[in-house]
Amino acid sequence: MPSTGKSRASAGDLLQLRDAALQLGVSFPTIKQWIYKKKLRSIQTAGGHHRIPQREVDKLLFRTRGKTEKEREQVIRRVSGRNQLVGRIESVRISGLMAEVKISIGGQQITSIITASSAREMQLKKGQTAAALIKATEVMIIRV
Repeated sequence: MPSTGKSRASAGDLLQLRDAALQLGVSFPTIKQWIYKKKLRSIQTAGGHHRIPQREVDKLLFRTRGKTEKEREQVIRRVSGRNQLVGRIESVRISGLMAEVKISIGGQQITSIITASSAREMQLKKGQTAAALIKATEVMIIRV
């Protein structure tokens, strides 16, 4: 995807290359190569620095969490469920015995209610990468 000069995104939606690399679990040079090869869309500042929209990072989270295909498979196979969606934690709100965790996945949001002790034990914080494991006996499809 090509690099563009202007963006409507707010400054909070744009990441420095090192921050994007950290979230994706790849090196700084890898991020730069992805930009140059147009595999990752970036926005250039007036000073010529690249910034990565958070949405671009969110799209790549699942594909990059392990450095190799085998490592990615091992991350998923730690539990029996296959309906896992990887994203970024948007918010964690703890109240009493419960916690509300919102995860952004490819521009969409999933909200989960878990115990407060689980949220604390996992040390969930805004900006971290997490997976939503969906366990249901039925999945309904709605044509939109």
